[in-house]
Amino acid sequence: MFDSAESAPASRILIIDDEVQIRRFLRISLASQGYEVLEAADAGKGLKLAATRTPELIVLDLGLPDMDGREVLEEIRSWSAVPVIILSVRADEHEKVRVLDAGANDYVTKPFGMQEFLARVRNLLRVQTPDEQDAGWYDDGYLTVDLVQRRVAVQGDYIRLTRKEFRLLRILFLHQGCVVTHGQLLRAIWGPTHTADTHYLRIIVGRLRQKLGDDPSKPRYLFTESGVGYRFVAQGSEP
Repeated sequence: MFDSAESAPASRILIIDDEVQIRRFLRISLASQGYEVLEAADAGKGLKLAATRTPELIVLDLGLPDMDGREVLEEIRSWSAVPVIILSVRADEHEKVRVLDAGANDYVTKPFGMQEFLARVRNLLRVQTPDEQDAGWYDDGYLTVDLVQRRVAVQGDYIRLTRKEFRLLRILFLHQGCVVTHGQLLRAIWGPTHTADTHYLRIIVGRLRQKLGDDPSKPRYLFTESGVGYRFVAQGSEP
């Protein structure tokens, strides 16, 4: 989407850190172990690379110039389950707990020993499988979805979605091929007090289908499971 016949492709690791020396140190060390290394000095470039280059692991600094690293982590977690190692000078236990609760897989305090760091990298890559990663980008020539930039286009023309319409599409997209129940969608979009308000959901689904040009009688992307929920089906997949 986005070849060695004798060996598996190298795992791709993205480093998001504004310190040149740290990036250089990590790049040299990781490359020596056979990893492919991507680099970003700020959150903006890091998020773009995370979405378009699909790294198997991200090393994230908390003190970035354009956004706090915890906000970057929360943004990544809204559309991807890629493992994230936090690399930071912040050694406060409360800070570590907050970041781990926000979705980080590991936390390494600067300065750090490279051998221990590489062991942590190997451990996370060992338990990660490709199926566990959520793609942040979809393009089949008709529909384009960019979860990072929050943009959706139909035949190359960007369409305007409301916050709830985009949230609905994102949830279905991240669980593509799977049925997401009415209750799950209502709870995620409107909150726990609206799990019986299925008419809200029908209205939003109808509007989203209209904007995507998806005929409910012959759907292309948004399929209804009567009495249960909805699912997003990528083109080329079995409905």
